[in-house]
Amino acid sequence: MIDLLTQVVTTLNDHCLGYILMASLIFSGVYFTFAGRFVQFTRPSIMLRLITGGTKKKGHISSFQAFSISTASRVGTGNIAGVAIAITTGGPGAIFWMWLIAVFGAASSFIESTLAQIYKVPSAGHFRGGPAYYIQNALGAKKLGTTFAVIFMITFAFIFNSVQANTIAQAFQNTFHISNLMTGLVLATITGIIIFGGLHRVAKFSAIIVPTFALGYIALTILIMILNWEKLPHVVALIFQDAFSPRKIAGGALGATIMTGARRGLFSNEAGMGSAPNAAATANISHPVKQGFVQAFGVFVDTLLICSCTAFIVLLSDYTSTTAQGIALTQFALTSEIGSAGNYFLVASILLFAFTSIIGNYYYGQANFEFLTQNKKWMLWFRAGVCGMIVLGSIAQLNLVWNLADLFMTSLALINLYAMFRLRKQALAVLDDYRKQKKAGKDPQFNPADVPCVGETQAWRIH
Repeated sequence: MIDLLTQVVTTLNDHCLGYILMASLIFSGVYFTFAGRFVQFTRPSIMLRLITGGTKKKGHISSFQAFSISTASRVGTGNIAGVAIAITTGGPGAIFWMWLIAVFGAASSFIESTLAQIYKVPSAGHFRGGPAYYIQNALGAKKLGTTFAVIFMITFAFIFNSVQANTIAQAFQNTFHISNLMTGLVLATITGIIIFGGLHRVAKFSAIIVPTFALGYIALTILIMILNWEKLPHVVALIFQDAFSPRKIAGGALGATIMTGARRGLFSNEAGMGSAPNAAATANISHPVKQGFVQAFGVFVDTLLICSCTAFIVLLSDYTSTTAQGIALTQFALTSEIGSAGNYFLVASILLFAFTSIIGNYYYGQANFEFLTQNKKWMLWFRAGVCGMIVLGSIAQLNLVWNLADLFMTSLALINLYAMFRLRKQALAVLDDYRKQKKAGKDPQFNPADVPCVGETQAWRIH
């Protein structure tokens, strides 16, 4: 019975809903790129200033911390395994399409994150928000917002986290022969210490670990590039040549290459899927658009930087000489470049990638749990449940759970995209307000009275 259910869900994901989701996300990215007048192409220097700047107020989450929380969730094992799978199944050209989809997807991330900021709500000295909040507060669709919050909380806080824990446990068992249960208990304990400390402890943890590890991974990639500098021109050319290969066009394989790159890019950076807005809403800033820019930049960091690092590590190796796939292929590439140390580095990478995802996913779940209830006792049970699922996920077989998570994620993304298009007028009007103030030489300050179409907001003062 379980095998049949797994097969049915897998078929739905791969041959029906998966294509619907891909088409919807791609259309969304292209539409908002043009509607926002190429908003995601704002100079990187400006985006970096917005990440490190922002309104600093005691008790509130900074723009950088909000960026770190969202990046913690975005950057996961998919950045290691997913990219390697894209290369083996779609060829090197899949990387080009992964890049292209990220460039357009950043516009969707901008819109959803700006909406989250507009319709965020005050909560115990900080802010919270996300799709469930703007679906209820802006669209007036309370039942749809509640449905989104319930499915989102289950998917991210429980299912996705159990999968991440399983990935870590398997890596430690294969490399150090540590039992899955022991790994699960240690992970649950460390996670509990962080999440029972509240949002501020989550934010501080993410702000330290995420940039430290990202810079380390980038530095390793640069080292490997230097060691293989003579191969770089060939690898870059290979990516572009394979993306438009006449042989693939003639053989009908180009569509598979494009779809593989698109899927890996979209599922890695999550642009338009409704996850990053939960972190974006927490930032204490002077104008919603500022966090929109920050989260658009997060898409570039995830895909154009971190995913590209894995791509170059694999492509610079003799990857065609092995039948390894996924994480095993990345492991083969690292070991061939830096010896046995590559194996241990990969385990550390999996640990940090997956664990930061656990923390980021937990917060996304918390934001939606708080949408449903403010009961502190229930919150304690929720956090205990997250820790319990980490232990369970470490020892479970998760094929069906992972496929169900993909199914749930598709429904969440489609609901969020529906809300984004319904609220596009408000998001684009706030963007125009930001641009007008910048053109006048001001540091933009948001006043809902200046943009009447946004309606009632709870966190922004009208004067």
